[in-house]
Amino acid sequence: MIETTEKTMTVTLSIDGQEVTVAKGQTILEAAQQAGITIPTLCHLKELSPDGSCRMCTVEVEGGRKGGLVTACTAHAQEQMVIHTQSEKVRNARRFILDLLLSNHQLDCFTCSANGDCRLQDYCLEYGVGATSFTGKRQLPNQKDTSNPFFDYDPEKCVMCRRCARVCQMRQGRDVIRTANRGFDTKMLPCGGGNWSASLCESCGNCVSVCPTGALSTKGHQSYRKWQTEKVLTTCPHCGTGCQFYFIVKDGKIVDVEPADGPANQNLLCVKGKFASYKFVTSGERLKQPLIKRNGQFEEATWEEALDAVVEGFSRLKEAYGGDSLAGFSCSRSTNEDNYVFQKMVRTAFQTNNVDNCARVCHSASVHGLAMTLGSGAMTNPIADITGDVDVILLVGSNPTEAHPVIGAKIRQAVQRGTKLIVVDPRKIDLAHQATLHLQIKAGTNVAFANGLMHVIIEEGLADMDFIAQRTEGFAALRQVVADYPPAKVAAICGIAEADLVAAARLYAKADKAPIIYCLGVTEHSSGTEGVMSMSNLALLVGKLGRSGCGVNPLRGQNNVQGACDMGCSPFDFPGYQKVADPATIEKFSRAWQTRLNPAIGLTSTQVLPAASRGEIKGLYIFGEDPAVTDPDLSHVRHALTSLEFLVVQDLFLTETAKYADVVLPGISFAEKDGTFTNTERRIQRVRQAVAPVGSGWEDFRVFCQVATRMGYPMAYQGPQEIMEEIASVVPTFAGVTYERLENIAGLQWPCRSLKDPGTAIMHVGEFARGKGLFQALHYHAAKELPDADYPYLLSTGRMLYQYNTGAMTKKTAGINQLAPDSYIELNREDAQKMGISDGSRVRVSSRRGTIETRAVVGDKVLPGASFMTFHFEDGNANELTNAVFDDIAIIPEYKVCAVAIEPLP
Repeated sequence: MIETTEKTMTVTLSIDGQEVTVAKGQTILEAAQQAGITIPTLCHLKELSPDGSCRMCTVEVEGGRKGGLVTACTAHAQEQMVIHTQSEKVRNARRFILDLLLSNHQLDCFTCSANGDCRLQDYCLEYGVGATSFTGKRQLPNQKDTSNPFFDYDPEKCVMCRRCARVCQMRQGRDVIRTANRGFDTKMLPCGGGNWSASLCESCGNCVSVCPTGALSTKGHQSYRKWQTEKVLTTCPHCGTGCQFYFIVKDGKIVDVEPADGPANQNLLCVKGKFASYKFVTSGERLKQPLIKRNGQFEEATWEEALDAVVEGFSRLKEAYGGDSLAGFSCSRSTNEDNYVFQKMVRTAFQTNNVDNCARVCHSASVHGLAMTLGSGAMTNPIADITGDVDVILLVGSNPTEAHPVIGAKIRQAVQRGTKLIVVDPRKIDLAHQATLHLQIKAGTNVAFANGLMHVIIEEGLADMDFIAQRTEGFAALRQVVADYPPAKVAAICGIAEADLVAAARLYAKADKAPIIYCLGVTEHSSGTEGVMSMSNLALLVGKLGRSGCGVNPLRGQNNVQGACDMGCSPFDFPGYQKVADPATIEKFSRAWQTRLNPAIGLTSTQVLPAASRGEIKGLYIFGEDPAVTDPDLSHVRHALTSLEFLVVQDLFLTETAKYADVVLPGISFAEKDGTFTNTERRIQRVRQAVAPVGSGWEDFRVFCQVATRMGYPMAYQGPQEIMEEIASVVPTFAGVTYERLENIAGLQWPCRSLKDPGTAIMHVGEFARGKGLFQALHYHAAKELPDADYPYLLSTGRMLYQYNTGAMTKKTAGINQLAPDSYIELNREDAQKMGISDGSRVRVSSRRGTIETRAVVGDKVLPGASFMTFHFEDGNANELTNAVFDDIAIIPEYKVCAVAIEPLP
């Protein structure tokens, strides 16, 4: 038997006659699981500390005190312990526990949605407990709460395991659910004791996912039983977090979703992933047949007719005006494989580099800025690393509890564990209430703010001079510039307290582990790339790059916007960020694709639309994007779309953009195809087909192959696996990526340069991708349009929790529309009072570009003089107002700052 020593830190014990050696500190339950021995549990959750409340994991310890019965989830394994998990004493104890539970439980298994998927039912069958021996008082009947739009709660089926409360408090970080009342009246209730719909519940559904009985059940669960279904593991189609979940499929139709233990989410989901990731798949609004516009009206067509029209339209324009008169917008919600084939079609068949994706209007500043300073424009560290064992989180221009909810929940968990949180945001976002510091800076002042932090760090001797000397260049110029940004000056520019700026600098610089996490509040400015480089400057200054718990981490917005960039859907980059401007890259891909490629750098999407208005771009192929909703200054977007001679849109629905098209091709959803997505942490993960495509939909890549082939460039693939093999052959950072390796739920993080390469969790370890990290000396420049007498309020835009992007997917879920039905503008109560506007009243909002009407939400989330809107809603889209001015480097729009006038409606 192995002896316990400080060196080995292990203990050896016997469980049911089997010798087991485990790490010191593990519980008996963990030791049994390691040995493949099952011990029943009701309250235990592996992600949380033991609770021991249900007692079902009772085991017998030979020679133990008080009869030797202990709970395996709380008792630690000890050297030479002898454990019995199925002795008669143990089984009798478990029977007694089950008897007690049934004394307060409604036995209607045949009608319960959890029938066949209920731990209480399973254990009662295993231990022969069919009814309770207790009589008398019990939980009152008919107390079911059905007020939540997605799930129901029935206290008669609750076993008080407290899983729901613990996952809400310690994993979701909301603490909405509490144990209420006493005795047989005890039940799990939202705080305040009201119903679910009146509570602060976010409807994430994580409580439902962990419920071991039918007490909490999705409304859809009534339509199926577990034995009627199959599970398909896939990746969420919403934000860039990359949550893994299982589709529950019955008779070829998706009926539910269960979280999976993926590396990014670890069995957590948000409301969109849990409840709004599949209803759109079978929506009656899905496009099922190609459409051709004839005499101003759409008519259904066959695929042959539609493809003939597409090829004829683009070929005619290419012959008359050249390939650079054409352009393509790729889809950041579709797979890597689709995106790779799309950009290849544009470059080979269209013979132009006018190809782009929606990163142009969200994170192109990150791609360009971090590539210039570090050598790679991607998140440096994994999600688990920057929300786990860290001392300080510097959160800048990011609202993850709404835009990346699972990451937001992980940040809340970190704060609970003692991590200090610095929130830098013009709004009082949810996480500001848990922050050590909230610096509510004026929108558009990020560069000044970062320079102010660096000024303090340098002046107080907190810079990592050894790191700077060994691993960076350009420090002298930076030092000279930030010397001009003392705290008093920066505080005045940003509208914050000087003391808070100094405190934030000290907290961040002195912490051992402190990641920078940022999002569109940094990038979507006319100085967006400079804002990104300022984040990089800050991390370089204190040596917080290339190691755990640190880094510069842009949270990518859409599920595969990282992948669309990786796959070369950019006018500047071939797949793998191999530069169009490099003749060697042109030669490489010309050989690989066996054609002569256009060497000219193409136009960005934000340049294509103005060029269309000028008559320079004649034909446009839009795959899965909706610029008539998402782009700034929508009146100009509409003018550009109507100026095109030929427009093709390939999408799931007849979007606002598709209404302008000459040909509309039906796409297929992520649930109907195989492929991969790459999440915000560079993790490549599988997407698996769960159901057959609706209507006559084709796999998207096959459509692109047909178009290319008919235009003279033969292209065909057997399936997405073959496409990934080609990607691996031309992209060095994907050389080790195969579908076989991606069967592992952990996926692979690029760079992954060989079949033996495990992938790269943390970037820039030892050396930056560009060699040395580059400081960029940057001065602050104000936003292009600031409030004045005519337009006295500053408008910023962003996302909210329940709707996603244009709402094309989420609005197909009724519960989502119940929680978030219409547009709104957030106003400060001081401004609202001056204008005579009350909470909920209708207002008119105008800019130099347009006017909309919406609903006022009055409070203190925004500062006086500021306002906030989303673009999710048709009844008041903020992009009618936003300013189409661009960053000079990434050509990214300034969504975050424009001037508006606001007035109450009668």
